[in-house]
Amino acid sequence: MSKEKIAIIGGGAAGFFAAIACARANPANEVSIYERGSEFLTKVRISGGGRCNVTHASSDPRALSESYPRGERALISPLHRFSPEDTVAWFETRGVKLKTESDGRIFPVTDSSQTVIDCLVNEARAAGVRLFARKATESARVNEAGGFELKMGGDETISCDRLLLATGGARSESGARMAQALGHTISPPVPSLFSFHVSTPWLRSLPGISVQHVEVSVEGTSLRERGPILITHNGVSGPVILRLSAWGARVLHQLDYRFRLRINWVPEFHDEEIRAQWQALRETNPNRLVHNSPLAPLPVRLWEQLALSAGIDRDTRWTALARAKANALASLLARTELEVNGKSLNKDEFVTCGGVNLREINFKTMESRITPRLYFAGELLDLDGITGGFNFQAAWTTGWIAGHAMADSL
Repeated sequence: MSKEKIAIIGGGAAGFFAAIACARANPANEVSIYERGSEFLTKVRISGGGRCNVTHASSDPRALSESYPRGERALISPLHRFSPEDTVAWFETRGVKLKTESDGRIFPVTDSSQTVIDCLVNEARAAGVRLFARKATESARVNEAGGFELKMGGDETISCDRLLLATGGARSESGARMAQALGHTISPPVPSLFSFHVSTPWLRSLPGISVQHVEVSVEGTSLRERGPILITHNGVSGPVILRLSAWGARVLHQLDYRFRLRINWVPEFHDEEIRAQWQALRETNPNRLVHNSPLAPLPVRLWEQLALSAGIDRDTRWTALARAKANALASLLARTELEVNGKSLNKDEFVTCGGVNLREINFKTMESRITPRLYFAGELLDLDGITGGFNFQAAWTTGWIAGHAMADSL
């Protein structure tokens, strides 16, 4: 294997993993990471509330790929080659012990992202990777030798034989500009994984309330998801909302994040079953207050607000509940409609939809099909996953494949 100069633009998870894989596969190469910011791995630092959700437990690459709203089909083969099990083994053989939580998310046992950062930085340095922070790459072009000329800040120019762009999502316009200048098509980036702003007063009075299994949908679209919901000071969030925002990233952007959200608080119950519950309560607890008798598993405070919204007074007992108001409450349980008037980004897992067109990439090597010796990894590609460690797994997988390909070891 010959010695080559390999430049990696972007000091995040994908860039580091690619650099380490490349340097280890061919120690003769000169591998350099150029990071525009003052620190490396900043997204790793804040992810998972500072705990770093390293990956997601799954032994089936095809099932795992279904957690990517964009990139599902393209990632099936790569995930066979470097899977979550490979990720766990990679970190644990380097001293980072991991744990799997009940929902499948995998974290370091230290519950600190610094553990992951230290591992990646130490491994890169041990492999001989050259690390340059505060080193902005302004542009890239193909040179006469088939390599690349990189224009850095100021008048500095750097030459390399192979180039990997791993600049992340929409927050890094420079990566998209370089990819476009080198012949690639860019799908316009829009946010993914965000919560919804809702101004409805009764909902805003319930911050911190969660329900483990609801169904949410967006009026006028086919968007529909089931899962846990969390009521916040600004509206609604939680896994079901984040998944809905991921799958509907472009649709919700087109709606300018203003739409009608429908919530079925008890999707496991049919209308007849709800009415049967009403009748049972009338017969077994006729004098009990409606407001004190939530339908399981709804929290009492949420039930109270739904009952008030149905026009049921606080002193109403089951035996005196009018049929019209009982029907109104049943309707709200199955179909609460809320006006969404904005979004909040999920800062720990800020992800974007959009990037380099996947058809222009050879996923066996992560090399460009348009510009030879140009590679891509991570979120600059038009692939993204739902919350739960899937985006980091895509970064590890695409970085590992690109690193080995650049080292001519595939």
